[in-house]
Amino acid sequence: MDLGLRGRKAIVCASSRGLGRGCATALAAEGVDVVINGRDAAHLEQVAEEIRKATGATVIAVAADVGTREGQESLLAACPAPDILVNNNAGPPFRDFRELDREKLLAGVVSNFVTPIELIQRVIDGMVARKFGRIVNITSSSVKAPLGGLDLSSGARAGLTAFLKGVSQSVAGSNVTINNILPGSFDTDRLRSGQERSAKQRNVDVATIRAENAAKIPARRFGTPEEFGAACAFLCSSQAGYITGQNLLIDGGVFPGAF
Repeated sequence: MDLGLRGRKAIVCASSRGLGRGCATALAAEGVDVVINGRDAAHLEQVAEEIRKATGATVIAVAADVGTREGQESLLAACPAPDILVNNNAGPPFRDFRELDREKLLAGVVSNFVTPIELIQRVIDGMVARKFGRIVNITSSSVKAPLGGLDLSSGARAGLTAFLKGVSQSVAGSNVTINNILPGSFDTDRLRSGQERSAKQRNVDVATIRAENAAKIPARRFGTPEEFGAACAFLCSSQAGYITGQNLLIDGGVFPGAF
């Protein structure tokens, strides 16, 4: 399917690794000019070159912390009028809620609630004026099924979901959509590092932990960044203009509910 995106411009936040990179690569493969983002300048440029070689697309690397005003300015300087914005940022680490002091709470809310809203504020009017815009927020399956220890991540991302539902309705008539993708267990550096910690704590090999974790997923495997990116690219497509304000759960069938 031709997604009708050739020549469009996108900003993909936190895209030097994992799910963000999967989204950037999928969009680049559709002919989108992509701005990728991360904090490690050397690694980011390496990734940009790999995506260029794989897709032939224009890829601009912007090393910046997207959670800061300066970082956001750098992204927008590289792409002042994006047609597509993919919001992504690391979530707070796993910890008991009793360990969360005010500083940690505010940092989590800024990272996973305030930052994406700030970026949307900066780009949405231009999208409305051009009569095309696709905003995709990478949140978490914990928005639908909160997990103990990830309370701050779940709360901040659920708040973002509610906040943007009303916003999505206000711009839908201008062919601007806002949707969220809720990932379950994807085979990323973050997942593997957690599995390595569990293996050390239990004094077993990582393969055992991975097998146990995969067995809990109806699909019997972890998701890949590539298939996540493909889902993101479709939500950004011309064909997806009637899909807005939605939460796409991609978890291999883990969530037990029908809705």
